[in-house]
Amino acid sequence: MPGIIKIEKLCVEYVSKEIGQPPKLAVRDLVLSVNAGEVFGFLGPNGAGKTTTMNVLLGFVNPTRGQASIFGVNVRDPVARQRIGYLPELTYYYKFLTAEELLRFYCKVFGIEKAVAESRIDTILKLVELEHARRRPIKSYSKGMQQRVGLAQALINDPDLLILDEPTSGLDPIGRMQVRAIIQRLKSEGKTVFFSSHELGEVETVCDRVGILNEGELKIQGRVSELIDRYHCNLEQIFLKVVGVCV
Repeated sequence: MPGIIKIEKLCVEYVSKEIGQPPKLAVRDLVLSVNAGEVFGFLGPNGAGKTTTMNVLLGFVNPTRGQASIFGVNVRDPVARQRIGYLPELTYYYKFLTAEELLRFYCKVFGIEKAVAESRIDTILKLVELEHARRRPIKSYSKGMQQRVGLAQALINDPDLLILDEPTSGLDPIGRMQVRAIIQRLKSEGKTVFFSSHELGEVETVCDRVGILNEGELKIQGRVSELIDRYHCNLEQIFLKVVGVCV
């Protein structure tokens, strides 16, 4: 399958906040490829470099060395981001808006014609199971509903690639199940999903492949089933071994 994301020898350094200290290397010589139509789990403990890597892909952070491309286009080129949907870990929306109003705003941002926009809004609200609350202000939504409206805005431009940063963060079991079902639905539609998560049981269920990052370095990557066979344990135990926690 053709590569959708290609990362080659990527390094990202940040200036230290402490005077006289060397720069912090947040990502070190990262080499990674994500194929079309697969769900890839990008794993690692807090501070491992996951969000920094995603920020490079989204054009928010420039790499210190190396390069990354999406759909064969360097991520520094704005054209690379036209076919991407993004959900940050923490979503910030005007809470007085309804889900309908929020999605209409994003349709205007993407230049989607009004007739097409209304049809797409209907389809996406049905997908994320928010039809019943489409005219309620977002401030009245539960955490799970707010996360699903975040997914809705990430999908409004009908992207080929979804980049999701901790999409189930802070959700209860029902909310996590609903988000997992949406990711599986997107996979069945041929979308490529690249996401980070600490919910390793769910990652094991929904992902085709995973990569585990620790201290800025990619320690291991592969198909979930193959890693489980190789290590003779589940993904959570593999993760703990890779990051150096005794189990």
